This record gives sequence, structure tokens and C-alpha cells, in this order.
Amino acid sequence: MAETQFTAEAGRQDIIITREFDAPRDLVFRACTEPDLVAQWWGPKGTTTAVEKMDAKPGGTWRVVQRDTEGNTFAMHGVFHDVTSERIVDTVEYEGMPGHVVLETETLEDLGGGRTKMTDHLVFQSVEDRDAMLQQDMKEGMVGTLDLLAGVLENLKTQKQAAPAR
Repeated sequence: MAETQFTAEAGRQDIIITREFDAPRDLVFRACTEPDLVAQWWGPKGTTTAVEKMDAKPGGTWRVVQRDTEGNTFAMHGVFHDVTSERIVDTVEYEGMPGHVVLETETLEDLGGGRTKMTDHLVFQSVEDRDAMLQQDMKEGMVGTLDLLAGVLENLKTQKQAAPAR
């Protein structure tokens, strides 16, 4: 299994998460922008995710609602600012803490050989906001989320290989 790199330097207001996937960039992009695929992997293990809205284009909005095993719900929303096969820029706002917006830039680098490197750069409004997220086991949640994404990508690759040629 690929290792997730998680960097959160003291005194900074950002976090950088890097992971390589054994999948071509077009599949990783689809998994990050198609609502039915996002619902399969987005969120910590043990939660279910409903994508209520996802208009993955500049100016488009998104909203997801997650439910944990105890029935608690957590909603997030944001706006897409840039959406290309190489980069997705959006905002993330957890509705339980309104006004604390995170700027997210996901870079999808084609490594060749059907592999893709995803770099997720999260910039918080303050060091305090970032540190508060870290105290909520964000690292463990992100690693688990990216493990789920790797599983979705494996399924997509299998489906693509099984599809009849046109």
C-alpha cells in the first residue's frame, strides 16, 4: 500500500498531504470530481458520505453530508475556483464552524506508467484553525480517506479493463 506523506510544520497555517496512486491521472480526476465516486471515498473510514451538490467547474459549488456510525451528521460545502485535469482549487467550510474557510489546492501529477501523484495543499485562515483541525485526528482521517480513494481507483481500473472496446 502506498504511503501518505502528511506535513504540518509548527507555526504554519498549512498542511501538505501527498500520496501516489497506481492509477492514471484521468481516473484520479474522475474520482475527485464525479459525485457518485466522491461519495464512495470522501471522509474518514466508518462514515458514509452523501454528495448533495457537486458542480466541478470554476464558480461551481459543492456540499457533502457525512454520517458516522453513531448517527451524527457533519456537513461541509465550498466553491470550486479552478478545475483542470492537473489541478483542482476549491474552498472547504465545515458547517459546524462557520467562517473558518480552508483553501484547498489538489495537484494531480502524471508520473507515467499509469501512476499519479496527488498533492493536497490546505491553507487555513490561521495557525490556530489549522492546529484545531490537527487536534481532531485529521492526519488519521486523511490517511484513511486516501486509502478508500485507492480502493475506488482499483475498482475503476478493473471496470475500465473489463469494458468492451468500442
